[in-house]
Amino acid sequence: MSRRDELLALARTNPEALVDYVLALEEQIRRLEARVTELEARLAQNSRNSSRPPSSDGLRKPPPRSLRGPSGRKPGGQPGHPGHTLQAVAQPDHVQVHSLTRCPCGQCGGVSLLGQPVLDHERRQVFDLPALQLSVTEHQAEIKRCPVSGRKVSAAFPAGVLAPVQYGPNFRGLTLYLFNQQLLPFDRLRQTCLDLFGQPLSLGTLSATNQSAYDALAPVESAIIRGVIQAAVVHADESGLRVAGSLHWLHVACTPELTHYGVHANRGTEAMDALGVLPHCRHWLIHDHWKPYYKYEALHALCNQHLLRELKFLAEELHETWAAELTAFLIEWKNDPLVLLGLDEEQFHRAHARYRAILRRGRRDHPRRQAGQGRTAQDKATNLLDRLEDFDLSVLAFLIDPQVPFTNNQGEQDIRMIKVKQKISGCFRTLVGAQVFARIRSYLSTCRKQGHNLWEACQRLVLGQPFMPNAPASGP
Repeated sequence: MSRRDELLALARTNPEALVDYVLALEEQIRRLEARVTELEARLAQNSRNSSRPPSSDGLRKPPPRSLRGPSGRKPGGQPGHPGHTLQAVAQPDHVQVHSLTRCPCGQCGGVSLLGQPVLDHERRQVFDLPALQLSVTEHQAEIKRCPVSGRKVSAAFPAGVLAPVQYGPNFRGLTLYLFNQQLLPFDRLRQTCLDLFGQPLSLGTLSATNQSAYDALAPVESAIIRGVIQAAVVHADESGLRVAGSLHWLHVACTPELTHYGVHANRGTEAMDALGVLPHCRHWLIHDHWKPYYKYEALHALCNQHLLRELKFLAEELHETWAAELTAFLIEWKNDPLVLLGLDEEQFHRAHARYRAILRRGRRDHPRRQAGQGRTAQDKATNLLDRLEDFDLSVLAFLIDPQVPFTNNQGEQDIRMIKVKQKISGCFRTLVGAQVFARIRSYLSTCRKQGHNLWEACQRLVLGQPFMPNAPASGP
């Protein structure tokens, strides 16, 4: 008997059973359709419309589509831009005069000009490197005999001259710069030193230089932490880091003037408490809604760039109209010059009311889970609406205080280069090595933000005289 005949027989003899069977099939189809929709949505996610990193896009990267509107300006440098053209110097290091002995005009047969006075010079300057080589200085300390005690005594060597053969501060500063700022792995740094100077750098020398720098930076790190705690706005972020073969976490707390990095085996509040920065922040703290941040008593602001990516996904892939409206709302206010001046109370209430109205339109199709419904799974739109409603003042913090930026780009930018370090060199072999690198990198990032030359910063660090960071403006 065919399946059709079986169902017809069931309909004649037991219609209630057939109805139950059909309803069960409909429920199964509904679940399968929901699962297909979820999987299709997951496949549609990329770095443009979610928090996935660009590296997860693979070779089929989505075409770039900026959330910024057209500026109306022509591409390239704008009027008034200073440019970066090589400029001549007033006092060159060397001058070569090229004599003119015969006339090149072509009308006099090359008459001699030896007796003619020099009227002027046409000047051209060539910028180049001198020959690269290590300069060896031998220190000889005199040894004499004391006429009173009869003992042999010797003169003191200069500070820092500690071994029979060693590298000087300039060379060690260069290795510190190339390893920690330019992110050269040890093998490439060793080859670079061999190619340029004829000396293969040893791992022990580099490790000792880094460890010495780490020790010298203890007071600098303390000053950076104090400055970040006092800052009016602090950006926070965290990212995974492979250390000693296991997953650790790199934490950053930063401002436009200061950067503090810390490495810890934990991602959450245990790590943040141990690093000693966020527990003491009482002003604005900008982050991406990682729940442990809310343990702290700061004023919380959310990164709207993360929200715009989630809204883009809902608008483009799931065709949620309210998501497109909220995207337009956020971008409109982001570009409004009133934000830089600060909204008054009435202006903020109008913006807040419009924001809540957009969310209410989204709630028509995605109602909030009611009490007693348990922990049933929700779709992405409902989860995002819950967050946008519950943390509305954190989303709109950039409208509350003009000091609060629209995004957490500062934190993401500061964490990016250490991720590049990991991609180039692989994991850190020890936790101590990761902590040494994090402290040195905190110093270099802070120096760059405060306008110091990083080559000079490394030289001073090797000499035990690092730059001390300037304190930022305190919060309200």
